[in-house]
Amino acid sequence: MVQSHHPVIGRCARPICLIVVTLWAGAHSGSIARADEGPSPFLLWDPSKPIPKRNELPPIEGLRFCIVKERRPEIDGYRWLHGAAIVRHIGILYTSWGHNRGEENTVTEIVQGRRSTDDGRTWLPIEMIAAGDTERGVSHGVFLSHERTLWAFLSSFTGPRRDTRMQAYVLDEQAGRWERRPITIGKGFWPMAEPLKMDDGNWIMAGITVASKYPAAVAISHGDDLANWEVVEIPQAEALGRMWGESAVIVESAEVTCIARYGAKGLALASASKDYGRTWTPMRESNLPMTPAKPYAGILSTGQRYVIGTICADAGMRRTPLSIAVSAPGRRQFSKIYRIADTPKGTNLSGNQPHLSYPYALEYDGRLYVIYSAALVPGNQNNAELAIIPVDALTAD
Repeated sequence: MVQSHHPVIGRCARPICLIVVTLWAGAHSGSIARADEGPSPFLLWDPSKPIPKRNELPPIEGLRFCIVKERRPEIDGYRWLHGAAIVRHIGILYTSWGHNRGEENTVTEIVQGRRSTDDGRTWLPIEMIAAGDTERGVSHGVFLSHERTLWAFLSSFTGPRRDTRMQAYVLDEQAGRWERRPITIGKGFWPMAEPLKMDDGNWIMAGITVASKYPAAVAISHGDDLANWEVVEIPQAEALGRMWGESAVIVESAEVTCIARYGAKGLALASASKDYGRTWTPMRESNLPMTPAKPYAGILSTGQRYVIGTICADAGMRRTPLSIAVSAPGRRQFSKIYRIADTPKGTNLSGNQPHLSYPYALEYDGRLYVIYSAALVPGNQNNAELAIIPVDALTAD
């Protein structure tokens, strides 16, 4: 593959109102296990509060917005972009995305990225992260900054949903290039969120197993050995309809909650583990409406849980607006939803409905950096865009 160097330096626009959706599970102040027992929906949302519709979502005060990679096929030849990720490593923001001059999930797929040395105000030229080869494409994945080493865990395949595997790359900072590292992991795993360190000393990474039923799954490390992972597929309730298990996890001591995309309905799916992700309750429907797209979730420095996606009472199957659901500090259930983004910045859509999806987030220095795909035309032909949110603007009670 030929590395694409975009000559234009990206710049942030003045603060505007965007929509973020947050997704998370839990029950009152009790344990996650109690929230998940029985046939009732998994209570991600506080049932005592109404869920707002899309036109009722409040904006976020002080939000800033950037285009990290503008779709410019007439200049660089790339038609397809999806699955952006972001990390801060030794004072620098790194981003990545899957890119393809051809069709999605084909062997011409590669991973590129950009860096920012000024917290997202400007962006350096595009760089190659992984180019694959003539037999396997490489596509979007996740980052991890650990002990001054920057890792990228990416997906690879021989074609759409064929022989999917995770690959690992490490940044050689002196040489300025990414190098592939040998890795042991079960076939089919596609990472969706960065590894999180658990109290038992292992790391856990949310993802999906690209196989017959596409279940949500997690990969668990052997301590700090980031080259060896065990994949645990999350079981599904018998009555659960078709799903596409792209997922996120929230980790709190030994308790882990998995929030996953549904395939059949505009609802978030959820499951719980009490043993560091080793065993899980069956994945089932929650009481949180969420468009079928990859969610991103976590816990803010304020102690608030959050989930990002298209989350609102009338979300349905449409991937807009992008929003974030948050809990009150220390609470398990989401209780307020804010709007992050509605439309791509500065683009004439010619009447096409914009779609915002596949969020990924990073908190640093009082701000939540949310990177996502913004479709300009059908088929994931997207910009990679960034919303920078003041964490103290995300209040809930």
